[in-house]
Amino acid sequence: MCLSIPSKVTKIDLESNMATVDTMGVSREASLNLMEDGDVKVGEYVLLHIGFIMNKIDEEDALSSLETYREIIEVMNEEDKRAAILEDDECKKRGL
Repeated sequence: MCLSIPSKVTKIDLESNMATVDTMGVSREASLNLMEDGDVKVGEYVLLHIGFIMNKIDEEDALSSLETYREIIEVMNEEDKRAAILEDDECKKRGL
């Protein structure tokens, strides 16, 4: 199952229409092709699916969700923690 973990936009490249996002300490690239031009800004939180930013999320909701994720992964072993955070990349590879 692929879950969208709120990710904070850290950089936007208008030329490539890509954003760099931070997902719980993991940096990744995400396409802005499904968003309106200028709709996403550095510092905002977004939800990703298979490498695309699908929508923005309110910062308060994002932080609340991230806290819940932290509580869940706190009880996991290190390998499972990393896999849970990187799961979105695996969904992209499988085309889910």
